[in-house]
Parts: sequence; structure tokens; C-alpha cells
Amino acid sequence: MPDATILVIEDDPDIRGLVVALVERAGMRAAEAGDGRAGVRAFFEQRPDLVVLDIGLPELDGWEVLGRIRDLSEAPVLMLTAEGEQVQKVRGLEGGADDYVTKPFGREELVARIHALLRRRGQADDEEGEETLEDGTVTLDGAARRVEVDGREVTLTPTEFRLLAFLMRNRNQVVSQLQLLEAVWGNAGADPHQVRLYVSYLRRKLNKAGADPIETVRGFGYRYRLAHPSRPGTA
Repeated sequence: MPDATILVIEDDPDIRGLVVALVERAGMRAAEAGDGRAGVRAFFEQRPDLVVLDIGLPELDGWEVLGRIRDLSEAPVLMLTAEGEQVQKVRGLEGGADDYVTKPFGREELVARIHALLRRRGQADDEEGEETLEDGTVTLDGAARRVEVDGREVTLTPTEFRLLAFLMRNRNQVVSQLQLLEAVWGNAGADPHQVRLYVSYLRRKLNKAGADPIETVRGFGYRYRLAHPSRPGTA
């Protein structure tokens, strides 16, 4: 983490300066951009380990910037959203953001979220590595970052990919929201609403491809079971 580079894309110079100062005070390197177009350019020049991204940007808005980042990179993205803008949070998470902080934010909270995302990214890289997980219908290729259902590719965001990998790794076991927040988000204190959202997104994509392996266990959490239990050869 001390070697991490954090790109701050924020048009408000006071907020941008504050985030840059917090990042540098925490021992990390900071790069910055004041609009969306400059942010995209800085991303491809700097290749940061994490991006702090505001939504209301000039030139290109935060949604466009997020989309361009996600086209080619799995770098964690921490969104800055306005207070009470639940729609923004949901849209950002669905678009591939990894976490969000509501403005005005606490300084310690922001740094903790950044550390959690960086830690989670490192753990995911170590765990997934070259591993391949499959159940006869769903195949997850950790090296290629690719998921297939019956040989057809299913496009997942980085967070959806990590969620599926954890569920498949713990197949037939009930895992709680707390376990998922710790393992997938790197922060057991994060908003549990994110788990429900991402399980919903992941389930929808797998269902559309013809697989239905994620079971909700009321009051306990979720369980990954065989995508097609009745199919021969999938045990």
C-alpha cells in the first residue's frame, strides 16, 4: 500500500486538494485531474492502483469516465456521491464501481475505504491467480478473468467476478453478508446493501445465460450450489 498510486478525479479544487493531502499523508502517491477528460488521460498515463472518482465532472461526467476505465482495467474505483443520492450509488455499483463515499465524508473513513479496496485487490490477485473453478455448467478462469456458462462468455464487473469466485470457492456452504463484505469488499463494516445489490446483478446475468446457482438462505446469507443439479456429470 505505501507504493500505491491513487488518482483523484474531482472538479472541486478544495475537495480534490483535501483528498490528495489525505492520500499523501497516508504514505501513498497521488495524481489528480480536475475534469473527466483529463481524468481519463491521467488514468492511462499514470496507471494508478485506485481511482477516487466524482460523478459531477465537466467535459466527461463520472459515468463516462467509469465506463472508459472499466473497458480496459479492473483498478478499484471509489466513487464520491452527493448526500442522499441513492440512485447514483446504485448506478455506480452496477456500472462497475467498487465502493462509494458520501460527501461530506469523514477523513478517516475515506482513507480506511481506500486501504480496504487496495487490500482486497491484493488478496483477490493472490487467491485467484491461475485458479479455475467449475461445476459442469459455470466455469471461472481466474488467470483470464473470464466466466462462461455452457461455453458462452458472461461479462462481469470486477466486483461481480470476485463475488462469484468466493461463492464458487465455498460451494454448498452458506456464507453470510458479513463474510462477503470482508472477503469481497475487504471491509466488514461496509454497507450490506452492496451485497444484496451485487448478488442481484450477478444472479440476473447468470440466469440470463441459463444458470441459477445462487440460493438465498433467509436469515443466514447465500449458498452456491450446482447450476443445474439434475444434469449428469455435474456433481
